[in-house]
Amino acid sequence: MPAPGELTFVAPRGASKPPRHLADLDPAERREAVAALGEKPFRAQQLSRHYFARLSDDPAGWTDIPAAAREKLAGALLPPLMRVVRHISCDEGATRKTLWRLHDGTLVESVLMRYPDRVTMCVSSQAGCGMNCPFCATGQAGLDRNLSTAEIVHQIVDGARALRDGEVPGGEARLSNIVFMGMGEPLANYRRVVGAIRRLTDEAPDGVGLSQRGITVSTVGLVPAMLRFADEGFSCRLAVSLHAPDDELRDTLVPVNTRWKVREVLDAASTYAERSGRRISIEYALIRDINDQEWRADLLGRLLKGRGAHVNLIPLNPTPGSKWTASRPEDERAFVAALEARGVPVTVRDTRGQEIEGACGQLAAAER
Repeated sequence: MPAPGELTFVAPRGASKPPRHLADLDPAERREAVAALGEKPFRAQQLSRHYFARLSDDPAGWTDIPAAAREKLAGALLPPLMRVVRHISCDEGATRKTLWRLHDGTLVESVLMRYPDRVTMCVSSQAGCGMNCPFCATGQAGLDRNLSTAEIVHQIVDGARALRDGEVPGGEARLSNIVFMGMGEPLANYRRVVGAIRRLTDEAPDGVGLSQRGITVSTVGLVPAMLRFADEGFSCRLAVSLHAPDDELRDTLVPVNTRWKVREVLDAASTYAERSGRRISIEYALIRDINDQEWRADLLGRLLKGRGAHVNLIPLNPTPGSKWTASRPEDERAFVAALEARGVPVTVRDTRGQEIEGACGQLAAAER
């Protein structure tokens, strides 16, 4: 059952449930599932080691498992979840966007971004999005369905395998950061996103073994779910997609604001920061002549005073045919200066992927 006040969504009529996968299950459930297949329970840990640690879902290489059991285990616990429609790269290969087709034909996207000091992967938690933000390609497409825990995890496993196998220029590397900023509102798919975080951060062979501190979860401000997330005991970073400091404008840019207002969202974010010990990030897409006025920067600075927040300004990556576009450079500079004058730390996000339809949802929309 959802927490009181949490948004829930109904899958489209006719949508089929993703097949059960090893990554949907915790270690105890995996042992039970393996035993139900007539195999010894310890095979669950062997299977987990192959998938999470060795990044292998090909039974041909599982030489520590009897040949007769491999196909049975693979068919029951590592079914195909998604296939690559295409990869598109830019930045001399350092940025790679992947369009996936899920088992039911649904399309989602992920992005792998390699920097000199880190590798970040941006993953989707839903196919589409139900938040209806007018400047966002995903939001305008609407919600198809939630992704399963395994469908989320598999995006990261595939990215880690691509880095290990040298598919991304620059030599072998490891993922260092995961951001839930792809398609969808992560906290609207709460249970599966939390499950994915646990699979990603459980020590091998039970999980991928990533650090919680390297994971960022973005939300438009689903207050009950934010407070519930604060009780999970995670040390992930929480990023709030604010985009406007005043309720009048934010009601339009982020329609869920009609339910939970700016101050409620910031108070919930502060609660998470206190319990997790992590500074919150305020995501703010700068949109020309809409939310980039200097007075709005000053208001944002006053609202954030004493909250220990960091503002991440995002030059809008415009979508084809949209009236929304990025701010003028001089307006961006004035916005930054106004925040700094209020003592609020601020950075302007490095924009990547514009030439490969980098904004979330653009590639899926083009494919449709």
